[in-house]
Amino acid sequence: MSTRLPDPPDGDGTTPEPRTASQPSTASQPSTSPSDSTAPTTATPPSAWRRLARVGRPRLTKANAVATALAVLLGFALATQLQSQSRRGLESLRTSDLVRILDDQNARSDRLDAEARQLQAQRDELVNGSQQGQAAVTAARERLDTLGILAGTAKAKGPGVTIRITDPQGKVKAPMLLDVVQELRDAGAEAIQVGDVRVVASTWFGAQDGALRADGKPLGAPYVIKAIGDPATMDAAMRIPGGVVESMRQEGADAAVARADSITVDALATPAQPRHAQPVPAPTTGPAP
Repeated sequence: MSTRLPDPPDGDGTTPEPRTASQPSTASQPSTSPSDSTAPTTATPPSAWRRLARVGRPRLTKANAVATALAVLLGFALATQLQSQSRRGLESLRTSDLVRILDDQNARSDRLDAEARQLQAQRDELVNGSQQGQAAVTAARERLDTLGILAGTAKAKGPGVTIRITDPQGKVKAPMLLDVVQELRDAGAEAIQVGDVRVVASTWFGAQDGALRADGKPLGAPYVIKAIGDPATMDAAMRIPGGVVESMRQEGADAAVARADSITVDALATPAQPRHAQPVPAPTTGPAP
């Protein structure tokens, strides 16, 4: 009786123990059916494709299960954050916040209407010629004072807010201070001072040698910003959702806003001489030749 060779290796790479002649094997015994009793059957080794499929079959392990769970949790967190950020805006505000913002806009519109009526009355007074000389001098002085405040060449005093920004971790950057100034201007601030720097149309913010600077002058923390205007309107503008106070808090800084009935902006700006712009002469109204 001849011995049988060992079977081919299975798909997982293990080799079965060889069978001896004394061990019966159903794969090598001839069939007992009458139709093929004369032809013995031989075992067919598994194909290479079947072995490759068996090797590449995914196996569920503890590491795979943990990785899958972490991936699902991360995707859920990202989807939740994106959905939360997309909903931020006016639709996410409370009714009281919307009413306050609407009241602030109405108050600003009323102020602008009052200023327009006042300017119209001044124009009518000058045109009518009633006390033309004295009215012209008074209007010119008032205009000069207004231009001095806007240009930063004159001190200003009035109601407003003081913003104190503490930055223990050094996270406040120049664009963040610029955002504060822009929010105050949008809320109707008429005079702004950051540290010892008077904020005018040409004021710029940047960083140099590890320190924030305004118009080239270094600013040290805590950053103190004074603004003259309507205290309620500017305070509300700083505290709206997604505004200055919330943005500072997200960066690890703190912005405290305090209203005051009287604030003095005493820093002065030195106006730069224009290099290219020149004033346009006023037209003369003389008798026709």
